[in-house]
Amino acid sequence: MTRLITVFALILFPILCADQTPLPIRGLQVRVLRPDEVDTAVRFIREDLPKEGVNVLVLEFEYTYQFKKRPEVIGPNPLSAEDVKRLVAAAREAGIKLIPQINLLGHQTWAKTTHALLRAHPEFDETPGKYPDNQGIYCRSYCPLHPGINAVLFDLIDELVEVCESDAFHAGMDEVFLLGEDDCPRCKGKNKAELFAYAVTTIRDHLAKSNRTLWIWGDRMLDGAITGLGKYEASMNGTAPSMRLLPKDVIISDWHYSRAVPTAAQFALEGYRVVSCPWRQPEVALGQLELIRNVRKNSNNVIASRMQGVLHTTWTSMGQFMKAYYGQEAQVNAKESANCFKQLFAEIRKGGLK
Repeated sequence: MTRLITVFALILFPILCADQTPLPIRGLQVRVLRPDEVDTAVRFIREDLPKEGVNVLVLEFEYTYQFKKRPEVIGPNPLSAEDVKRLVAAAREAGIKLIPQINLLGHQTWAKTTHALLRAHPEFDETPGKYPDNQGIYCRSYCPLHPGINAVLFDLIDELVEVCESDAFHAGMDEVFLLGEDDCPRCKGKNKAELFAYAVTTIRDHLAKSNRTLWIWGDRMLDGAITGLGKYEASMNGTAPSMRLLPKDVIISDWHYSRAVPTAAQFALEGYRVVSCPWRQPEVALGQLELIRNVRKNSNNVIASRMQGVLHTTWTSMGQFMKAYYGQEAQVNAKESANCFKQLFAEIRKGGLK
């Protein structure tokens, strides 16, 4: 009888505990910090993030870096190469992969502010001459078919991945509403899913030449009508068929902030590696974690291995997030995101990190 119980235990224990297998990716995404916050960030990366269990840090630079190849595309208050090297060294000591990010294709403006790329190169605008002061639109896009765009993008990407000593790059690509517009002489009338896939694939192919991996947000690959997710968390403008047009080595960041939607499994079934991305609601974050663990527990090794883990988003600067994390006065969004992060990673640590 004792032997029989032991046999059953040996069989059942791995099954019951499969969802507790350490997640390969336990990430945090933050917007870039000010140069005068680098000292605090070095301590935060070296001392605090490892305690939480973070092993990936996605740092959203946008254009706030002192680019040497394209100095015309520099945003306000940029970090220097020396600043970034200090962050890289701290991440290396902490066993954390640092991945730079620029939100590409869409998100080239916010409200009345036009970001550095289109300020320096207005010829790249998908809707040239339209929407003065960016009125009546969410965000401008660049034209993925402009003959000059990729040379600029590749220079920016190359400089960031090199200074970050990174084997990956996050290109954003979320919430793209202006694509294949009639106002663009190159994109007019073209299939929007194919245009989106082309924009992603050209960057992926460039990174692949140096054995680097592309990450993107996943919302443009989801059908907003079929899923009921609408036009922000998914697509309502024809880009969703790109789900089956992209190279399968692109890593998908599947963000949902108000419900634990099971779309990460959809990406995994389509052949992509995927991370779930919460923001500021702990119940949603914990629900997403449970979904990941359930799929990893109940799927075969092929599907389970594609459910890579989580990338907690903050949508605030690293400076604000660190203040909130340390219990100092900070923006409300930063406080909510830091609280969600702490609860999520406390639950992740229960499953073990090694």
